[in-house]
Amino acid sequence: MKGNLLPRVWFQRLWSIADDRMGISALVGPILRHPVPPDAKWAYVFGSATLTAFLVQVITGIGLATTYVSSAGEAYQSLQFITNEAWFGNLLRGMHFYGASAMVLLVGIHAARTFLHGAYKFPREINWLSGVGLLGLTLVMGFTGQLLRWDQNAIWSVVVGAEQAARAPWVGNALARFLLAGETIGGATLSRFFAFHVFFVPALIFALVGLHLQLVLHNGISEMPRAGQPVDPQTYRAWYQRLLAQEGVPFWPDAAWRDILFGAAVVVAIVLCAAIFGPPPLDKAPDPSVVSAYPRPDWYLLWYFAVLALTPPALENWVILLAPVLGFALLLAIPLLSNRGERAPSRRPWAVGTVGFVAVMIGTLWVAGVQAHWSPDFHPNPLPPAIVGKEQGPIAAGAQLFHERGCQNCHQISGYGGQRGPNLTTVGDRLNRDQLTIRILNGGTNMPPFADVLTPDEVTELVAFLQSRQ
Repeated sequence: MKGNLLPRVWFQRLWSIADDRMGISALVGPILRHPVPPDAKWAYVFGSATLTAFLVQVITGIGLATTYVSSAGEAYQSLQFITNEAWFGNLLRGMHFYGASAMVLLVGIHAARTFLHGAYKFPREINWLSGVGLLGLTLVMGFTGQLLRWDQNAIWSVVVGAEQAARAPWVGNALARFLLAGETIGGATLSRFFAFHVFFVPALIFALVGLHLQLVLHNGISEMPRAGQPVDPQTYRAWYQRLLAQEGVPFWPDAAWRDILFGAAVVVAIVLCAAIFGPPPLDKAPDPSVVSAYPRPDWYLLWYFAVLALTPPALENWVILLAPVLGFALLLAIPLLSNRGERAPSRRPWAVGTVGFVAVMIGTLWVAGVQAHWSPDFHPNPLPPAIVGKEQGPIAAGAQLFHERGCQNCHQISGYGGQRGPNLTTVGDRLNRDQLTIRILNGGTNMPPFADVLTPDEVTELVAFLQSRQ
């Protein structure tokens, strides 16, 4: 019996000494004991789960940073080493990627839940504003992290971002130079993005998380909304204190166990996804001289990628410049426009409709972004003999040229090829020999000229093949 008690006594003594010197109980105790409404249950776990995903990002990011080389000449090779040779490097990269995905998904769900429950109303307006700031910083982390892969897709994604920033009036060129850390993308760009991704943005997130948690402790966790119980700034604080005094439960352990359980499930899901699916594959090594690239963002930004691709050219500047600004301005204005009144979703159908509309819009655009029919298919299967119709002669040679010269990347024939350009399955019914020759030699909308690429015999063979498509 004494043997069992001895370790406990020593632990209590060490804890007593440490607590006396550092005041741990005085700091953590009030946080764990602070009362919360009795109905703060599973709908409230997404905020702490987002923080858990962020901590996974910090831990895995530190691990990756011990091997990653933020140099234009060595970054790509260091990532290949991490992925293929370093101990648990493949798992660590996967966890960092899926941790980012989880963080974006959870912060979006948390924001939607907060909006639906009207938890941005008095006295929690600044809670909402700090949350919007965290949402924006989360997206910035995703954007800056993609460049650190330093592959072909990454560098051209940043070039596209710089081109969009350059369209801003007055300050556009300065913003583009700031993003690229100069006039063109290079080692300085990588160093700047590395500094923002590893130091500046995480520091801002930690600061806003601290403010957000302080506001939660100061204003209390919002109770579940009830129909017919509107928020009145004149009486709400007194009513809320009475609620906590009569029905409140301590955060630990009555409410915290749900946060811990769900947070653990998030970590397990991240690890399983990393182990089963692995990290995103690296594209080819960066080569700024190769301009035939169509970069795609990570999945959580694919919907915005679809917006930009589907926007008519005449409206591009308005969408690129105004849409993000108006979107975040509207989010910031929500508590300023409506900080009192009903919180229950049943009394706020416009709020339910808004969340539903945004979810359907993002989901639809995301599907479009996954399909990305406007992007060339750089690895199309050659046309089978049954489609070509000939195994020898000019038509067969033209079909081979159609594949080898990249025409099939953008044009589809009988289901084979990309969809960026017009479908050429029946082009022989629409254009004659001269019209086909002129279009091939001179190019057209988004199509380069091939006069300097093809020999006269090759043009003849390609035209013969296209004329046979009837």
